[in-house]
Amino acid sequence: MTDTQTSPDTSAEQEAPPAVELPWADVHAEHHRMLRLAPLKTDRNTGGRPLRFVEFGYAERNSKELSLMRLTIKLPGQRVRKEQNLLDVWVDHQTRRVHFGPDSGLQIEPLNRGIGRYLAAQGISWAKKRWPGYTVDGTDLNNKDALNEDTRLRRDHFLRAHGFEVAYADAQHLKGSVKEVKVGDLLADWNSEKLQQVEILEAAQMLQQAEHNLAEQEVKLKKHEEKVSKYKREDAGLRFTITCLVAFAVFQAGLLIWIATHR
Repeated sequence: MTDTQTSPDTSAEQEAPPAVELPWADVHAEHHRMLRLAPLKTDRNTGGRPLRFVEFGYAERNSKELSLMRLTIKLPGQRVRKEQNLLDVWVDHQTRRVHFGPDSGLQIEPLNRGIGRYLAAQGISWAKKRWPGYTVDGTDLNNKDALNEDTRLRRDHFLRAHGFEVAYADAQHLKGSVKEVKVGDLLADWNSEKLQQVEILEAAQMLQQAEHNLAEQEVKLKKHEEKVSKYKREDAGLRFTITCLVAFAVFQAGLLIWIATHR
């Protein structure tokens, strides 16, 4: 589980037995919350990071054998692939083990805004409150993430920040893996400087303040428009006066020339 992509090596996937079909494939988010992505400096790898609001959703299912917490992020006005911005936390009560999905890894859009950390924190917090003694499965990390040093460091920081142990079998840091860990040892933290939860009352206050600011701007704009209209009227008056003075001056000059030539 990373905020880029973590999945088993291809060879491991080929050797693994066929995956067991899990229930609740059609579960969609039933509870929603607004999140504020704070405006941040432009990142050289991920680009601009303006102020933005996104929707966090989750749904929970439980049976005697399994439990599921499905977490999603929706981006208003933007479509993402179905495997993006999705985190599943699966709990097997028979084996007392926890697995984070999807198997293709946690794929986040937009990157570097704190969304991955937030999703992981919510999933970990849910599991810790209920089954702290369960074990989180270990997994091999995707080799592709290790090809770029910045991507690998970001991935490893993400995992370690949540209490996972990352180990490498080679000096080149290509064959990485995450070790098994007790759910109770994980950390449910996220970067609150990047991402903040917005409650309904806060959202209403923000809308009220925005409406107030808009009304003030409209008043200011109206005053400016009145000033511009006034200046235009004064300008038109000045132009008319100047035109009259020029015409009078031309008339006087012509009259003086006529007098001078007819004496």
